[in-house]
Amino acid sequence: MADPEFPAPENKLVVESDCTRCPALVECRNRISWGVGPSDATVVVVGEAPGAGNPDADRWQGGNWTGMSYTAQHSGRRIRETMATVGYDEDVFYTNAVKCFPSDGEGSNRAPSAAEKDNCLDHLVTELETIDPDVVIPTGRHATESVFSLDDRTLGGFLETVLEPVESVRFGYTIVPLLHPAYRDVWLSRVGYELAEYFDELARLLP
Repeated sequence: MADPEFPAPENKLVVESDCTRCPALVECRNRISWGVGPSDATVVVVGEAPGAGNPDADRWQGGNWTGMSYTAQHSGRRIRETMATVGYDEDVFYTNAVKCFPSDGEGSNRAPSAAEKDNCLDHLVTELETIDPDVVIPTGRHATESVFSLDDRTLGGFLETVLEPVESVRFGYTIVPLLHPAYRDVWLSRVGYELAEYFDELARLLP
């Protein structure tokens, strides 16, 4: 797959420039990782939270350093390659359920807490209301939990939801959960797809 285009900083949607809702995240973040992409995008991709990132990388340093969601060497490039493969290389807005890097205290990332996800929901709602997409693609369990919670929907087994569209009563978009890009190769066979089939099914579900 071709190297995806790096997002333009002017397409970043800053919702609360100096958010301090989560003191633990304020302590360990370098920058808030805001959503980025066209304001009229038909698809919104929602990740979990930015990782630690790599400040020494050429461009793909990660949202903790760029201030833009899904701009890491591995996950960011991979999900953007995925969307380009199914015909959405430009018409996508990328964001995270939690906007700040949740450190495990040793330089790597941990799963965001329930309180941290709750604190960030208002930001996600603002983004979704601003972009008004046709489809929302949460990647991984934590992002899917956050997106489902906006419709008071609970998540049981995550793998059963992958590529199973659900309509949002509150917002009117279609929710299409995907595997987190960092773990796609590990779990792909568990959801019954070869990679080409996975891409084909995602393309079929998009407008």
